[in-house]
Amino acid sequence: MTLAKNPALPYAVLLLLLLAFWQCLYWSIGDFALRTPLQTFEFTANYITTEYFWKHFVASVQTFGSALFFAVTIGLALGFWLGLHRLSGEVLTPILVSVASVPKITLYPIFLLVFGLGMSAKVAFGAIHGITVIAIVTIGAVSNIRPVFLKVGKTLKLSNIEIVRTILLPAALPEIFSGLRIGFSLTLIGTLLGEMFAAKEGLGFILMSSIGLHDVDVMMALTLILVAIAAAFSIALLQIDRTLRSRLG
Repeated sequence: MTLAKNPALPYAVLLLLLLAFWQCLYWSIGDFALRTPLQTFEFTANYITTEYFWKHFVASVQTFGSALFFAVTIGLALGFWLGLHRLSGEVLTPILVSVASVPKITLYPIFLLVFGLGMSAKVAFGAIHGITVIAIVTIGAVSNIRPVFLKVGKTLKLSNIEIVRTILLPAALPEIFSGLRIGFSLTLIGTLLGEMFAAKEGLGFILMSSIGLHDVDVMMALTLILVAIAAAFSIALLQIDRTLRSRLG
């Protein structure tokens, strides 16, 4: 059986290796900080049936969905603008890169002062993690497009929106999609971090509470759930990315 015939095989092998490493790590550390994979799976299966979990899970989904929407729309708009307008790109792109390199957690008090303690601060904090990377990748993708494509659009007297929709977006889509994959992960991390501090609901809030109470079972269950969600979406987006590159390559 070859990898080409069974693309799921590498993921299965990786999963088995991770489970083996997890079990060995448990044998080395013990119950104080870890649970076995079997114990974690059993506790998680029961935990996700509770009303308490779903209340906070829905809150996290709502926050993350809003943050991802703003990250994608603002990041793409900013990336296309700076990629097309050379002067603005030369001035603002270094600033954008500097913002991307700053640990966002140091800016969270500012977000709290500006947006308050509600959902707005968590959404904004999650979105800023994704905006910067999506915008930077989009700038690079747009800048690499052959100028002749833009000249054709202008020759056909297309509007700026039509040029973006019919020429720039299809040409830069594979690279942009790579940025969207990274932006998805960073937005999720930002949302969880926002929920861990100055929040009263969400999976991040539960995780922070379990850390304070040293509830290893809940910590392990939430970690498993978050890793599973992130891995599933990452694999799906990666497959879409590969499909786009194969069709346009």
